[in-house]
Amino acid sequence: MVDKQEIVEGEADGAAEERILAAAHAVFLKRGTYGARMQEIADEAGVNKALLHYYFRSKERLAEAVFQHAIGQIMPRVFGIVGSDLALEAKVHAVVEAELEFFSAHPYLPGYVLAEANFNPERIQKMFARGGAPPLGKLQEQLDEAAATSTMRPMRAQQFLVNLVSLLVFPFAARPLLDVLLGTGGDGFRDFIEERRGYLAEFVLRGMRP
Repeated sequence: MVDKQEIVEGEADGAAEERILAAAHAVFLKRGTYGARMQEIADEAGVNKALLHYYFRSKERLAEAVFQHAIGQIMPRVFGIVGSDLALEAKVHAVVEAELEFFSAHPYLPGYVLAEANFNPERIQKMFARGGAPPLGKLQEQLDEAAATSTMRPMRAQQFLVNLVSLLVFPFAARPLLDVLLGTGGDGFRDFIEERRGYLAEFVLRGMRP
Protein backbone atom coordinates (compact mmCIF):
# COMPACT_ATOMS: atom_id res chain seq x y z
CA MET A 1 0.00 0.00 0.00
CA VAL A 2 1.20 3.50 -0.82
CA ASP A 3 2.26 5.58 2.19
CA LYS A 4 0.75 9.05 1.84
CA GLN A 5 3.41 10.69 3.97
CA GLU A 6 6.21 9.27 1.83
CA ILE A 7 4.57 10.52 -1.35
CA VAL A 8 3.55 14.01 -0.25
CA GLU A 9 6.91 14.68 1.36
CA GLY A 10 5.63 17.41 3.64
CA GLU A 11 3.45 19.24 1.11
CA ALA A 12 -0.08 20.21 2.18
CA ASP A 13 -2.71 17.92 0.65
CA GLY A 14 -4.80 20.74 -0.81
CA ALA A 15 -1.81 22.41 -2.46
CA ALA A 16 -0.67 19.18 -4.14
CA GLU A 17 -4.15 18.32 -5.35
CA GLU A 18 -4.72 21.81 -6.77
CA ARG A 19 -1.38 21.67 -8.62
CA ILE A 20 -2.30 18.31 -10.10
CA LEU A 21 -5.70 19.58 -11.25
CA ALA A 22 -4.16 22.70 -12.80
CA ALA A 23 -1.49 20.62 -14.55
CA ALA A 24 -4.03 18.09 -15.80
CA HIS A 25 -6.20 20.91 -17.12
CA ALA A 26 -3.25 22.35 -19.06
CA VAL A 27 -2.27 18.96 -20.50
CA PHE A 28 -5.83 17.95 -21.39
CA LEU A 29 -6.30 21.25 -23.22
CA LYS A 30 -3.21 20.56 -25.32
CA ARG A 31 -3.58 16.81 -25.84
CA GLY A 32 -7.22 15.96 -25.16
CA THR A 33 -8.12 13.28 -22.65
CA TYR A 34 -7.05 10.40 -24.86
CA GLY A 35 -3.77 11.95 -25.92
CA ALA A 36 -2.71 12.95 -22.41
CA ARG A 37 -0.34 10.79 -20.36
CA MET A 38 -0.22 10.57 -16.59
CA GLN A 39 3.57 11.02 -16.58
CA GLU A 40 3.25 14.26 -18.54
CA ILE A 41 0.68 15.53 -16.03
CA ALA A 42 2.95 14.58 -13.12
CA ASP A 43 5.87 16.41 -14.76
CA GLU A 44 3.69 19.48 -15.38
CA ALA A 45 2.58 19.48 -11.72
CA GLY A 46 6.08 18.88 -10.39
CA VAL A 47 5.05 15.77 -8.46
CA ASN A 48 5.88 12.09 -8.78
CA LYS A 49 3.51 9.75 -10.60
CA ALA A 50 2.69 7.86 -7.40
CA LEU A 51 1.15 11.01 -5.89
CA LEU A 52 -0.96 11.44 -9.00
CA HIS A 53 -2.34 7.93 -8.61
CA TYR A 54 -2.82 8.40 -4.86
CA TYR A 55 -5.25 11.27 -5.39
CA PHE A 56 -7.01 10.21 -8.58
CA ARG A 57 -6.25 6.47 -9.11
CA SER A 58 -6.61 6.68 -12.90
CA LYS A 59 -6.54 9.07 -15.84
CA GLU A 60 -10.30 8.63 -16.20
CA ARG A 61 -10.95 9.86 -12.65
CA LEU A 62 -8.58 12.78 -13.15
CA ALA A 63 -10.25 13.65 -16.47
CA GLU A 64 -13.65 13.64 -14.79
CA ALA A 65 -12.41 15.93 -12.01
CA VAL A 66 -10.94 18.37 -14.54
CA PHE A 67 -14.12 18.32 -16.63
CA GLN A 68 -16.30 19.01 -13.59
CA HIS A 69 -14.03 21.89 -12.64
CA ALA A 70 -14.22 23.31 -16.17
CA ILE A 71 -18.02 23.08 -16.34
CA GLY A 72 -18.18 24.55 -12.85
CA GLN A 73 -16.36 27.62 -14.12
CA ILE A 74 -18.58 28.15 -17.17
CA MET A 75 -22.18 27.22 -16.44
CA PRO A 76 -22.90 28.67 -12.96
CA ARG A 77 -22.12 32.22 -14.08
CA VAL A 78 -24.60 31.94 -16.97
CA PHE A 79 -27.30 30.24 -14.90
CA GLY A 80 -26.82 32.76 -12.11
CA ILE A 81 -27.53 35.63 -14.48
CA VAL A 82 -30.48 34.11 -16.35
CA GLY A 83 -32.09 32.99 -13.09
CA SER A 84 -31.71 36.42 -11.46
CA ASP A 85 -34.22 39.28 -11.16
CA LEU A 86 -32.42 41.40 -13.76
CA ALA A 87 -34.57 42.72 -16.59
CA LEU A 88 -34.46 40.60 -19.74
CA GLU A 89 -32.36 43.02 -21.80
CA ALA A 90 -30.00 43.55 -18.87
CA LYS A 91 -29.51 39.77 -18.68
CA VAL A 92 -28.41 39.65 -22.30
CA HIS A 93 -25.85 42.40 -21.74
CA ALA A 94 -24.65 40.78 -18.49
CA VAL A 95 -24.21 37.31 -20.04
CA VAL A 96 -22.32 38.73 -23.02
CA GLU A 97 -19.99 40.76 -20.83
CA ALA A 98 -19.36 37.99 -18.29
CA GLU A 99 -18.77 35.24 -20.83
CA LEU A 100 -16.55 37.24 -23.18
CA GLU A 101 -14.48 38.36 -20.22
CA PHE A 102 -14.15 34.79 -18.93
CA PHE A 103 -13.48 33.13 -22.29
CA SER A 104 -10.91 35.79 -23.18
CA ALA A 105 -9.01 34.75 -20.05
CA HIS A 106 -9.54 31.01 -20.79
CA PRO A 107 -9.73 30.91 -24.62
CA TYR A 108 -9.22 27.17 -25.06
CA LEU A 109 -11.70 26.07 -22.39
CA PRO A 110 -14.85 26.04 -24.61
CA GLY A 111 -13.24 23.74 -27.19
CA TYR A 112 -12.11 21.36 -24.47
CA VAL A 113 -15.54 21.25 -22.80
CA LEU A 114 -17.37 20.65 -26.09
CA ALA A 115 -14.98 17.91 -27.16
CA GLU A 116 -15.22 16.15 -23.80
CA ALA A 117 -19.00 16.49 -23.70
CA ASN A 118 -19.26 14.81 -27.10
CA PHE A 119 -16.86 11.99 -26.28
CA ASN A 120 -18.22 11.46 -22.76
CA PRO A 121 -21.87 12.64 -22.64
CA GLU A 122 -22.46 10.62 -19.47
CA ARG A 123 -20.37 13.17 -17.56
CA ILE A 124 -22.85 15.93 -18.36
CA GLN A 125 -25.73 13.65 -17.43
CA LYS A 126 -24.13 12.83 -14.07
CA MET A 127 -23.45 16.47 -13.26
CA PHE A 128 -26.98 17.67 -13.97
CA ALA A 129 -28.46 14.66 -12.21
CA ARG A 130 -26.64 15.82 -9.08
CA GLY A 131 -27.12 19.56 -9.52
CA GLY A 132 -30.59 19.73 -11.05
CA ALA A 133 -31.88 21.27 -14.25
CA PRO A 134 -30.84 24.77 -15.38
CA PRO A 135 -32.95 27.48 -13.66
CA LEU A 136 -34.92 28.66 -16.68
CA GLY A 137 -38.28 29.37 -15.00
CA LYS A 138 -37.67 33.06 -14.37
CA LEU A 139 -36.28 33.55 -17.85
CA GLN A 140 -39.32 31.89 -19.42
CA GLU A 141 -41.65 34.16 -17.41
CA GLN A 142 -39.83 37.22 -18.73
CA LEU A 143 -39.92 35.94 -22.31
CA ASP A 144 -43.65 35.22 -22.03
CA GLU A 145 -44.32 38.70 -20.61
CA ALA A 146 -42.31 40.32 -23.39
CA ALA A 147 -44.20 38.30 -26.02
CA ALA A 148 -47.56 39.23 -24.45
CA THR A 149 -46.72 42.92 -24.75
CA SER A 150 -45.32 42.45 -28.27
CA THR A 151 -41.89 43.75 -27.27
CA MET A 152 -40.23 40.40 -28.08
CA ARG A 153 -41.01 37.50 -30.35
CA PRO A 154 -42.41 34.38 -28.61
CA MET A 155 -39.52 32.12 -27.70
CA ARG A 156 -38.79 29.21 -25.39
CA ALA A 157 -36.10 29.83 -22.79
CA GLN A 158 -34.08 26.89 -24.10
CA GLN A 159 -33.92 28.42 -27.59
CA PHE A 160 -33.04 31.84 -26.17
CA LEU A 161 -30.18 30.42 -24.10
CA VAL A 162 -28.75 28.32 -26.93
CA ASN A 163 -28.91 31.26 -29.35
CA LEU A 164 -27.08 33.52 -26.94
CA VAL A 165 -24.46 31.09 -25.63
CA SER A 166 -23.62 29.67 -29.05
CA LEU A 167 -22.78 33.14 -30.36
CA LEU A 168 -20.43 33.58 -27.43
CA VAL A 169 -18.81 30.15 -27.44
CA PHE A 170 -18.34 29.49 -31.15
CA PRO A 171 -15.44 31.89 -31.85
CA PHE A 172 -13.43 30.39 -28.99
CA ALA A 173 -14.31 26.78 -29.74
CA ALA A 174 -13.50 27.28 -33.43
CA ARG A 175 -10.51 29.57 -32.94
CA PRO A 176 -8.00 27.45 -34.93
CA LEU A 177 -10.38 27.51 -37.89
CA LEU A 178 -11.08 31.24 -37.60
CA ASP A 179 -7.38 32.03 -37.35
CA VAL A 180 -6.89 30.40 -40.77
CA LEU A 181 -10.08 31.52 -42.50
CA LEU A 182 -10.27 35.06 -41.13
CA GLY A 183 -6.63 35.77 -40.34
CA THR A 184 -7.37 36.40 -36.65
CA GLY A 185 -4.18 34.85 -35.28
CA GLY A 186 -2.29 36.48 -32.38
CA ASP A 187 -3.59 39.90 -31.40
CA GLY A 188 -6.06 39.73 -34.27
CA PHE A 189 -8.26 37.33 -32.31
CA ARG A 190 -8.29 39.61 -29.29
CA ASP A 191 -9.31 42.53 -31.50
CA PHE A 192 -11.98 40.37 -33.12
CA ILE A 193 -13.50 39.53 -29.71
CA GLU A 194 -13.39 43.15 -28.58
CA GLU A 195 -15.29 44.12 -31.72
CA ARG A 196 -17.97 41.53 -30.91
CA ARG A 197 -18.18 42.80 -27.35
CA GLY A 198 -19.31 46.16 -28.69
CA TYR A 199 -22.37 44.96 -30.59
CA LEU A 200 -23.26 41.35 -29.75
CA ALA A 201 -25.87 42.05 -27.05
CA GLU A 202 -27.78 44.47 -29.27
CA PHE A 203 -27.49 42.06 -32.19
CA VAL A 204 -29.21 39.37 -30.13
CA LEU A 205 -31.87 41.74 -28.83
CA ARG A 206 -32.70 43.11 -32.27
CA GLY A 207 -33.23 39.58 -33.50
CA MET A 208 -35.75 38.98 -30.74
CA ARG A 209 -37.81 42.10 -31.32
CA PRO A 210 -40.81 42.05 -33.72
